Amino acid sequence: MRSYSDLFRTREFTPFFLSTALQTAASTVSGLALGTLVYRATDSPLLSAVSMFGPQLAQVVGATTLLSAADRLPPRATMTGIACAFAAGTAAMALPGLPVGAVFVLILLLGLVQSLGGGVRWGLLNEILSKDGYLLGRSVFNMMNGLVQIAGYATGGLLVAVLSPRTTLVTASALYLAAALGTRFGLTRRAPRTSGRPSVAQTWRTNALLWSSPPRRTTYLLLWVPNGLVVGCESLFVAYAPDRAGALFACAAFGMFVGDVTTGRILPPALRRRLGIPFLLVLATPYLLFALHPAVPVAAACAALASVGFSASLVQQERLMALTPEELSGHALGLHSAGMLTMQGVSAALAGAVAQLTSPGSAMTVMAAASLAATLTLAAAGGRRRRIPAGGIERAKEPSSSPECVISGQD
Repeated sequence: MRSYSDLFRTREFTPFFLSTALQTAASTVSGLALGTLVYRATDSPLLSAVSMFGPQLAQVVGATTLLSAADRLPPRATMTGIACAFAAGTAAMALPGLPVGAVFVLILLLGLVQSLGGGVRWGLLNEILSKDGYLLGRSVFNMMNGLVQIAGYATGGLLVAVLSPRTTLVTASALYLAAALGTRFGLTRRAPRTSGRPSVAQTWRTNALLWSSPPRRTTYLLLWVPNGLVVGCESLFVAYAPDRAGALFACAAFGMFVGDVTTGRILPPALRRRLGIPFLLVLATPYLLFALHPAVPVAAACAALASVGFSASLVQQERLMALTPEELSGHALGLHSAGMLTMQGVSAALAGAVAQLTSPGSAMTVMAAASLAATLTLAAAGGRRRRIPAGGIERAKEPSSSPECVISGQD
């Protein structure tokens, strides 16, 4: 596939795309509303950050118990069920008088349900598109994610200001329900990719198999750690500028959109594969300026520039698929999604804790410095592995142009 029009001429791609866009919009609107609701109730940067990214904390449970189901459940029914669960859970969080503790219980339950979503969704995309179309397809989804977040955070901020956080949550619930209907009636029924019953034991065995390859392991870490730490910076936008958080999130989403368009559509493959590490350095560096507590316009520009670096994930997702057997693609992508979201949740909690002791701007600087350190450490470790002579370490077969290691090529 050579163009975006080729993607949308592919059967099932358009309804798949639209239902995912609705879920992204729902997640964006509900996250901002929930973060604002909790911050108003508790005046706590920590609880506000965790409320926005709390579902991710449950991903580690799903990654160790449920992921074998990603290739063993029918995709359409599973995706429809997940969207319905989020519609119901989001509506429940909008109930007046619901204690903050009950809100967090619902957040964690939804996170456990969500742990299946990444593997099922992206494994299905891998079936809908041909192999040469996967990266282009993911870039379209990433661009959509950026655009929908821009619109979602702007709309969510307006709804929160004009109406209320609870009304905004009800709106998000309706969007989740629309996504469920789109999935149910827009996609065809498909058999699971792999036979057998899902089990915790099978999840552990496949996780161990995927983790046993050093190149895959490094790819996973580059997908999870540097990005997750920077999401910790973003989780403090509400605490940093309570009345302008929507603008900060929208600018960050715009930067991500620009990066994804450039990486997925403009850069030639040979160059793209070498820009992973530089993109990750761009992702973290602008947040170091938050040590100076810049005004909101400057902070928004920093967030936009930094988010260009999120396009590093396109490089590493392409690499992950090249290193993974096709029959394990759903599980592999589910492990990527679960690990990424878990790291985001952990980083949000860590950033909130640091902000509680210092300030939001200082905490962002700490998280950005940690992201830079993680990127450079993983890049150096990958470089050492490539310099080891043949036979010095067990290695999986990999493409000759590897983006995994050099300071010129990663996730």
